Parts: sequence; structure tokens; C-alpha cells
Amino acid sequence: MPPADAWSLWTDRFADFLGTQAAAADAAHDAAHIERVASTARRLAETESAQLDVVIPAAWLHDCVVRPKDAPDRAEAARLSASAAASFLKKAGYPTQWIPDIEHAIAAHSYSGTTPPDTLEAQVVQDADRLDALGAIGLARCFTVGGALDRPLYNPDDPFCEDRAPDDDTYTLDHVYAKLLRLPNTMQTETGRNEAERRASFLRTYLDRLRNELGHA
Repeated sequence: MPPADAWSLWTDRFADFLGTQAAAADAAHDAAHIERVASTARRLAETESAQLDVVIPAAWLHDCVVRPKDAPDRAEAARLSASAAASFLKKAGYPTQWIPDIEHAIAAHSYSGTTPPDTLEAQVVQDADRLDALGAIGLARCFTVGGALDRPLYNPDDPFCEDRAPDDDTYTLDHVYAKLLRLPNTMQTETGRNEAERRASFLRTYLDRLRNELGHA
């Protein structure tokens, strides 16, 4: 594992590479998202004893190729990011023994993808990315994307999906039911599961408050 100052140099290089890529497809996948995921992934890796030489680059580069939420090839973004990251790391001179595991961790991070996380490092990166979709920051990201796509906040007849299936292609709040509240059950590590439950609890508290304000209590 590189010393702390070497990691600083590498993370600067990762950030520079991301800056040369296409602009983020939405504000929820901006540079701040990358930095949060990288920070969370490092904490999870240290707690779960995962290999930082894999986790740190994978977390930084997991969204180096982005697709809009409503793009037909959205599910391919993780695979494309994995390939682009591997190519960059090879050219940048990153130790080659870690690159296959980094590529796998990136390919396996996506909620909409089909690649299972077969290593602890991939599980850590997947958990870190999903944690950023939960809690206060996750809710803010959800509303940011919904607003950018010009979707109504909620279905006025059934805001809380009590008598219908969630339709997050139409209503922003439905995404909380379609995906966000399901994330704790998908977490791969014990540390990730514990944090996911804390963040999901905040979402449920918010929904209770909204229900009260809308007169649906």
C-alpha cells in the first residue's frame, strides 16, 4: 500500500483523469459524489480489512463513464467505467497486479448492472456507492435528479405507493420506494449494513413527516 503522501499524489491523478472525462450526466454524480464515495469506501475498507490498493482507485474511478438516468444504455455505465479505468491505470503506471481487481470492483458496483461483487474490495465499493443514495445526502440527490428530469415530486392520489407499484420514471418520491428503502437488504458488508439501516431510518422519518404535512397520517 502506498504511503499517505503517495495516495495524495494518486488521488490527484484520479481527479485529473475524471476532469478529462465527459461532464457528469446529472448533478447527483458530480465530483462531490465521487469524493464522498471514496471517503466512505476507505472507512469501510479499513474496518473490513479490505485491500486499499484496490478500493481507493475503484472508488475514485467507479463513475468515470456516466450515462443519464433515463439513457437506454444506463446499465452499461459500470462496465464502460471499468474498462476506461483499467486503461487509464495501465497508462498511468499503477501497479498492474491490482488492476484486474479494480476493474472488477468498478464493474460490480452498479445497482442496475448484473456483475456480482465477488471480492471483499468489490463489496466495499458497492456498499460505499449505495450508502451515498441513502440518508440526508441520498434524499437530496434523489430530489436533484427528479427536478432535473422535470418529474413531479409525488403522485397526488397516492404519494406513498400504498395502492400502486412505485413508478420512479414518473414521480420522484416513488424512487424512495422503488430503490432507496430496498438498499439496506443489498449491502454486502456488516459495516455497510449497519450504516445503511441508520440512513434508511432517516428516510422513514422524513416520509412520516411528509405524510403528516400532506394530511395522510
